[in-house]
Amino acid sequence: MNPRLTSSQQKTICRQLGRVVKLKLLYKASIHGFTGAAFHQRCDTRSPTVSVGYNNSGYVFGGYTAQPFSQSGQYMQDDQAFLFTFKGEQLLKYSVNNSPYAVKMVVNSGPYFGEDFALVIGSKPAAYSYPGNYYNFTAADMHGNDLNLTECEVYQVEETTELEKPWRTVIWEKKRKLELIESIKTYRPTVSSVSQARVLLIGPVGAGKSSFFNSVNSVFRGHVTSQGISGSSTTSLTTQFRTYSVKAGRQGKPLPIILCDTMGLEERKGAGLDIDDISSILKGHLVDRYQFNPSAPLHSEDSSYQKSPALKDKIHCVAYVIDACKISIMPTGLEEKLDAIRRKVNLLAIPQLVLLTKVDEACPLVKEDVRNVYKSGYIKDLMQEVSSRLGVPLSCIVPVRNYSEELELNINCDILVLSAVVQMLRFINNYFDDISDQLGNDEVNE
Repeated sequence: MNPRLTSSQQKTICRQLGRVVKLKLLYKASIHGFTGAAFHQRCDTRSPTVSVGYNNSGYVFGGYTAQPFSQSGQYMQDDQAFLFTFKGEQLLKYSVNNSPYAVKMVVNSGPYFGEDFALVIGSKPAAYSYPGNYYNFTAADMHGNDLNLTECEVYQVEETTELEKPWRTVIWEKKRKLELIESIKTYRPTVSSVSQARVLLIGPVGAGKSSFFNSVNSVFRGHVTSQGISGSSTTSLTTQFRTYSVKAGRQGKPLPIILCDTMGLEERKGAGLDIDDISSILKGHLVDRYQFNPSAPLHSEDSSYQKSPALKDKIHCVAYVIDACKISIMPTGLEEKLDAIRRKVNLLAIPQLVLLTKVDEACPLVKEDVRNVYKSGYIKDLMQEVSSRLGVPLSCIVPVRNYSEELELNINCDILVLSAVVQMLRFINNYFDDISDQLGNDEVNE
């Protein structure tokens, strides 16, 4: 059922209502019938509503009410009710001037506003117009004195988180995906002693750390993969420190980035990743496949302890992986752990960003189309909450949609994942620039 009201006209009406809303089509007379019965069957008890009539003279006109329709035969008070007509793209508004008589509930008619205006009058494709009682308008301006309807529609006004414009610009095209892939493949750390930059993924159990690696790997393999251990569990499925090198295709060269996966964080003390182990990881002391022991962090005398790590062994960027569905209910103990980790990372001057995962599960608008991620006011609010709770700027938070149930790739999910990787590489460049300034280029490049 396609609306006749154009997208531009819908936006104009929504702006007039002064809230972030959208219009959902309930009744379309050409489909459901030009009868009062059909109108009431589709629209009774629904509110607020926008009713729209169309005639052969090209006029688009109607009314808004916050009151639900019924067949009571009574007047309903509504001080927000108004009639309107479009003059080109401009909306002319006629507010109710006697609100106790704003809307009338008539059995054999469509929407009925006071004693002044109605659509589908007497179960016919016709409008009724008698201005001057409770609404002041001129018939010529309102509908051009043409009361024969070619269509009548009624829309329900629904609250929505959809913003009028995306607050970040993303180009959702295959060309853009290829550009992102190429920029990652051709990236070279600004320090010659480091061939692959290392990014540490940290986050609560089940937030999607391993799934993010799998998603990056999937994009470059050209199909969905699951090399990293991921799934649903109350305790961490990752029990080892893993360093994953992504290849540009099955037989391709390794990309200039290594994603380091860890145990998930847990609220309880002595469970999940130990904060002391994080210090060892950041400084490059842990080797690949080190088996975590939540009750006993790695000791400097342990055989798995790398005593003299080079710059290439250290972490160059930290990415906190946070579940968008759980940020508002994050336990205090977990938030305190993240804060302690962030302070350790700050002391080492390592750049940090946040990957906000499961944005599609958190917001129906994004689930409908991942391209709505930056048009969702709800997701923006969540990102602002993450910024406040974790103490990172909004510019350091990027939403992603990991692969978890799909069998095939989706170009829009790919673009979000690739954009996150590009942002990591930009932060890593900043880190290497700072290192070079502190130690001098010759010492860094050794």
